Amino acid sequence: MGNSSMDINATYLLKKIRSVEGKEIDLRIANGVISELGQADALAKNESVLIDGSGLQLLPGLVDLHTHLREPGREDAETVRSGSAAAAMGGFTAVHAMANTDPVADTAGVVEQVVRLGREAGYCDVFAVGAVTQGLDGRELAELGAMAHSMANVRVFSDDGKCVFDSLVMRRALEYVKQFDGVIAQHAQDPRLTENAQMNEGVVSSKLGLAGWPAVAEEAIIARDVLLAEHVGARLHICHVSTAGSVEIIRWAKARGINVTAEVTPHHLLLTDELVESYDPIFKVNPPLRTREDVTALRAALVDGTIDIVATDHAPHPKESKECEWNEAANGMLGLETALSVIQESIIETKLTNWETVAARMSYKPAEIGRITEHGLDLKVGARANLILVNTAIRRNVGEIKSVSKSSNNPYASLTLPGRVMYTFLHGQPIVSRGELVQPL
Repeated sequence: MGNSSMDINATYLLKKIRSVEGKEIDLRIANGVISELGQADALAKNESVLIDGSGLQLLPGLVDLHTHLREPGREDAETVRSGSAAAAMGGFTAVHAMANTDPVADTAGVVEQVVRLGREAGYCDVFAVGAVTQGLDGRELAELGAMAHSMANVRVFSDDGKCVFDSLVMRRALEYVKQFDGVIAQHAQDPRLTENAQMNEGVVSSKLGLAGWPAVAEEAIIARDVLLAEHVGARLHICHVSTAGSVEIIRWAKARGINVTAEVTPHHLLLTDELVESYDPIFKVNPPLRTREDVTALRAALVDGTIDIVATDHAPHPKESKECEWNEAANGMLGLETALSVIQESIIETKLTNWETVAARMSYKPAEIGRITEHGLDLKVGARANLILVNTAIRRNVGEIKSVSKSSNNPYASLTLPGRVMYTFLHGQPIVSRGELVQPL
């Protein structure tokens, strides 16, 4: 199955699948949309390709607001093609590619190139994130309007990897994107408070003698930015929230009516700074792994909606950037292929919430924030068939799973995690079937 393509004119009948609400249903896909829905065994076959989905969990196609696909410039780590294939394997039908490429995605030409590469690959819909400032240097605004009105139709802007630290530049950016309903996605990190920082500042950093990364460096920027967003009446999104204190500031801002949204990464929902005691750079990431108390607060915030979405911050690196001394290693972890498994492990298996919440946090809401219209839709008749089927009963050793990413910096390699995406449908066509890419890389 993994080495053959399916008939693009075929219709598909998914039998006995489990809906987001927990009901056993049948679902038919035809002409790129959901054409029929009914109780299990209510739909006749009618020459459709039959897929026995007994026990499989139906979810809307996942949407990732924060990935690093590295192309252009670092194709040794990842390409749009390999990264979008990894996305499909993880159940994502839409991803946003961050701007810290080489050259930086700060012009219409670069963002259009990224989108075009995504279309050519065909594994998922790739949306470009535009830089906030020229060259990510934090001084002059990038071509925000040109990128917004380009073929790429950019609505999310971020200097991710660097904080927009200058308050006036941040204000101007927020004001500018208001005119086309854009959003600034901020990497909240005071650069002065994190100079030479290597890991979370706390008990473990003191024990290891590594320069600490204080929680207040993140929280201070978030506090400033929510006030700026309130002042100018613009949309603000906070990337990779990692501390309990950040959660409280965001909760306060939302209660005040400020138009702010926030994301948490899978790794910040599962891993803690104690792992750094191994000195294995696989666990080096920005923002750093935090404490168990932070993990608990982030899980609760995701469930109650204070944190709006899960975003992977998928950050591939070649081996030479990770297999080196801790201080010299690059920050970042893979995330696309394991994200749903980590979410199942951290908030489903722990009985904190249900699959309806997962659908909201990993599909509906990120699509809304990114202003994309064909993803993150309720699974009903007439909706674009971007959807996935997941075997939630299986548990797998992550280290034994063959990844399609070009990089191998996977922090979960020693863990056994639940779930496997068995089918990913993009615009009605199977991209993943029986757990394998339909058209291999």
